[in-house]
Amino acid sequence: MTSIWGNSLSGIDQGPLQQDLQTQVLIIGAGMAGILLADSLRQRGVPVVLVDAGLPASGQTCRTTAKITAQHGALYSTLEETLGAQQAAQYAAANRQAVERYAQLVRQRGISCGLVRCPAFLYSVADAGAMQREAAAQQRAGLGARFTTGTELPFPVAGAVEVKGQARFHPLQFLTALAQPLTIYSHSRVLRVEGCCAQLENGRTITARQIVFACHYPFVNAPGFYFARMHQERSYVLALQGAMQPRGMYLGVDPENGWSLRTAGEFLLFGGAGHRTGENRAGGRYDALLQKARELWPGCTPAARWSAQDCMTLDGMPYIGIFAPSQPNWYVATGFGKWGMTGSMVAAMVLAPLLCGEAPPFGGLFSPSRFTPAASAGAFAHDAAHAVRDLSRQWFGAARVAADALPLGHGGVVEVEGEKVGAYRAPGGEFYFVSTRCPHLGCQLEWNPDEKSWDCPCHGSRFDFRGQLLDGPAQRSILLDGPVTPE
Repeated sequence: MTSIWGNSLSGIDQGPLQQDLQTQVLIIGAGMAGILLADSLRQRGVPVVLVDAGLPASGQTCRTTAKITAQHGALYSTLEETLGAQQAAQYAAANRQAVERYAQLVRQRGISCGLVRCPAFLYSVADAGAMQREAAAQQRAGLGARFTTGTELPFPVAGAVEVKGQARFHPLQFLTALAQPLTIYSHSRVLRVEGCCAQLENGRTITARQIVFACHYPFVNAPGFYFARMHQERSYVLALQGAMQPRGMYLGVDPENGWSLRTAGEFLLFGGAGHRTGENRAGGRYDALLQKARELWPGCTPAARWSAQDCMTLDGMPYIGIFAPSQPNWYVATGFGKWGMTGSMVAAMVLAPLLCGEAPPFGGLFSPSRFTPAASAGAFAHDAAHAVRDLSRQWFGAARVAADALPLGHGGVVEVEGEKVGAYRAPGGEFYFVSTRCPHLGCQLEWNPDEKSWDCPCHGSRFDFRGQLLDGPAQRSILLDGPVTPE
């Protein structure tokens, strides 16, 4: 389940950090956001070091569909209603500049990454009115959008919104060029940050005047309390051969037909079937995608499949800026939603001047300290209800099945020797047992049969069937102390 982009920026990191060091800026996370920011700071002459828990760009950056667009779903009509037309226009301006900044970097530095300028489309097969309203909102925001019923899609649509001049590219080829002169340490997980000091898993420390959390989801709970202001969602992608090759990039908004399509070399990237992380007990997401793909393009074949995880904020906009008022030398870039490419570039555009003592562009639009009750109240209540439910499951919920009742190749919450544990029964019959308690904040983990992983429905931490950590904010695995034999 690896993406077509490859799984690392091979050869550009310095390996694990082996000694304590000091620097002006430490960036935790060497994905798109971290590398773009480090590149911008290097251009300003600022000493900067990046560290990553794994290989550079091997996290969410490697799982992207790499659409560079300011058209972020049907967000603009919502922003107008909740925050006002001025804020919506400011958000559009930031993301338009991000699109152009990618094109500028590729052109000025001669980066070979297959960047293609192309239109982006939002579509609905059922609701023309919603598309007309969103087209009008995107027009007012300055995106130059237009409503249309004509698309390249192999099925009719009730309406679509087109924005020209967006882009697609190969994200790892792009980052390889940017990362060459940077100082990056791989396999150097940060466990704790206290003041100006970050302590790594191997015991080494990095002292920095300024520390940036660009690690997808902040693992520090307080201050900031980002766990109360975001949840995570998963989506699934097939790279298809023998399917259509659209010029534009497409995203559907209908719950049952919300497919994502874009060309990537010889492939069609066909995505969708998303859900909140930790809520896929029934599975079948890849199967649903493949069934739809073969319905639309008979004879097509999947060459690769993978999934991505996105941080969703309460009001739909990223948190970019000072981590918390009580830690003015900490900074954060998170909550990009489904739009990590433009979100990462906006983060670099905002944080680079802020770290250099300048006023950030776009005012306080992306400030993590912003207060937007009209846009946030409903999402906050919904996320809080999820947390209460999933915490109570861990403490009061019973096991769902006996370990011996698990089919081969399946997992579930079981009881073994009077203890509730997570179990995976491998195709060969052997069992792998893990704790069902997420080490982040204690929510009960749920089995994801499509990924063979244990996922946290509260905040999105993920673990493989053996219990090894895959995604944060958790910082440690869920291995049991010793082997357990099923009754």
